[in-house]
Amino acid sequence: MSRFHVGLDLGQASDYTAIAVVEAAAGDLHVRHLERFRNTLYPDVADRVGALLDSPQLKGKADLVIDATGVGPAVTDIFTKRGRSFKAVKIHGGDAESREGSIYRVPKRNLISALQATLQTGTLKIASSLELAEVLRGELLNFRVKVNIATGHDSYEHWREGDHDDLVLAAAMAVWSARTPQPTIVYV
Repeated sequence: MSRFHVGLDLGQASDYTAIAVVEAAAGDLHVRHLERFRNTLYPDVADRVGALLDSPQLKGKADLVIDATGVGPAVTDIFTKRGRSFKAVKIHGGDAESREGSIYRVPKRNLISALQATLQTGTLKIASSLELAEVLRGELLNFRVKVNIATGHDSYEHWREGDHDDLVLAAAMAVWSARTPQPTIVYV
């Protein structure tokens, strides 16, 4: 059975907020939906995501992954109050992933590497019919790894001022979620 992973990258008020829906089916990942908007109130963002999760295609078959850095905690509070389950991802520049309840601390490199690996192996399919497919492709082409020669630390971002990476991060979180083993529940 297919499982869907909905990545939500939250932007500040004038930045884009992006949604990427990735379907995991038969070993491949398919980007099924891309959406972004700006100057939208966070309760309205939660309404839009809720409507998407309640759609016949996703209801009961989707995991929501929310960027919990920056404005994330305020938005995850909205989803919590509305009774939505989700994985809160706090993106950081370190080396190790950790988890406490539904909060995951994930290095940005892990998110980007998960996306990059699926692109390089051809297991991620992006339908050209999606309205924002070319925008996502453009963001992917403009996304770069930068290494600070003095410290050896890496950073991941768009390489030109004014470029966006919201769809890349939303897709990366969805792909990461699809590729992260889920805990097994054992009933005794």
